[in-house]
Amino acid sequence: MDLRKLKTLIDLVSESNVSELEITEADGKVRIVKAGAAPIVMQTVAAPAVATPAAPAAAAPAAEAPAAPVETGHVVKSPMVGTFYRASSPGAKAFADVGDVVKAGQAVCIIEAMKIMNEIESDVDGTITKILVENGQPVEYGQPLFIVE
Repeated sequence: MDLRKLKTLIDLVSESNVSELEITEADGKVRIVKAGAAPIVMQTVAAPAVATPAAPAAAAPAAEAPAAPVETGHVVKSPMVGTFYRASSPGAKAFADVGDVVKAGQAVCIIEAMKIMNEIESDVDGTITKILVENGQPVEYGQPLFIVE
């Protein structure tokens, strides 16, 4: 998708009541999400399909993998694709650590998307029991970030 078309779409989303727009074309997919005052653009370029050989039908059943422990509590998920940061700058104190009590609306981390730093807030009151993402790690939309009880 060319830059002029992308700019036009961003302007349209900015000036309208639309909070999210997703367009799929032959050369890729563009998703524009309005977060606060500025829209955030996430673009995915289509990758060529790769054929994978099918597994033989007579293959022995795989041994069961041990069940992952079930997490209890509320999961704070990433509202966007980007890079996860626990603090506002490399030397700064983390927004939230394990054992910290957080209130709904309190910033718990930053996700950088398109060179824009977006504060991510807790959507519940509680205590952070687990941080599921490492500092500087890329995150996907809907990926669990924290467990709050």
